[in-house]
Amino acid sequence: SHGEAFMTLMTERLRGNGLYLFDEPEAALSPTRQMALLSLMAGLAREHSQFIIATHSPILMAYPRARIYVLSDDGIAGTPYEETEHYRMTSDFFAHREGIVRELTEE
Repeated sequence: SHGEAFMTLMTERLRGNGLYLFDEPEAALSPTRQMALLSLMAGLAREHSQFIIATHSPILMAYPRARIYVLSDDGIAGTPYEETEHYRMTSDFFAHREGIVRELTEE
């Protein structure tokens, strides 16, 4: 699968002391694999690598010490993790899943 190929790239091709740019890597990854990616990134960061990632994934945004920038019509702004739209929406969904699903699926 695309996700497995991406993880193979991460584990076999990327090395320390690199700069890596990713555009929505979560598109190929399950939540479990996104967590595995966090672990791989941490190992590479310890070897002096840096990552710039465009993502909608609250899992990937949770990376410790990540600098999160939100791009909007108003420009670019540094944003705390808990204030990102994706974190808030995901938290709200888990806290109120039944009501949200009911509202979204009513005919």
